[in-house]
Amino acid sequence: MDIAYDGAGFSGWARQPSRRTVCGVLEEALERVLRRPVRLTVAGRTDAGVHASGQVAHADLPADTDPDHLVFRLSRALPADVRVTAARVVPAAFDARFGALRRHYAYRVTDAAWRADPLRRGFVVAWPRPLSLDALTAASTQLLGEHDFVAFCKRREGATTIRELQRLEWAREDDELIAYVSADAFCHSMVRSLMGALLAVGEGRKPADWPASMLTATTRPSEITVAPAHGLTLIGVDYPADADLAARAELTRNVRTR
Repeated sequence: MDIAYDGAGFSGWARQPSRRTVCGVLEEALERVLRRPVRLTVAGRTDAGVHASGQVAHADLPADTDPDHLVFRLSRALPADVRVTAARVVPAAFDARFGALRRHYAYRVTDAAWRADPLRRGFVVAWPRPLSLDALTAASTQLLGEHDFVAFCKRREGATTIRELQRLEWAREDDELIAYVSADAFCHSMVRSLMGALLAVGEGRKPADWPASMLTATTRPSEITVAPAHGLTLIGVDYPADADLAARAELTRNVRTR
């Protein structure tokens, strides 16, 4: 299933007791429509307030489920801030999480003197100081490649912080700056922590080589801040050809070490 949502009204993706989450709302809607328990596996769990236009999740459903009809029924069962935009039957080897080749995010920020457009304020961070595109680009280039991003991640027990950052590019569109970020996977709060460090460079508080110097850290330093959640959107997830799904999932499950 391809999924889009406005993250403002959710406490993130993962189901939590007594909290409204994307997974919880979707599973409950699916269970009402199909009249059976449903559990989703997602490509990437997003934090509270983070949006998605290209999230992917899979579930084991009855073989006679019509994907197109399911999308239509869910459009009537789901609240307005979350939508299943497409669905299809996939091979048994498909795994939305472990089968993914890479995830793509966009982070939007404006340095306009009048702050964010009122119609886009829920998706664009208003930055109080001017930002240099050249400085942001120079700092971003030095972060590319496979590294231990422990300095930019909130640790989770048993989870690796080694990731391959494949794209980190900035573009300016009028008063808005957009960072396009792609990696084979992201650890908890990694994108927002990268943005926090890069924006410090963009406004001139830190030199261009400062974020990359954090890649030698063995713990998360206190000077790295987490950028606001509402500027971040998961815009896509890539998967291999069907014949390569099982091999990709097996490779991804191997935990990388320093």
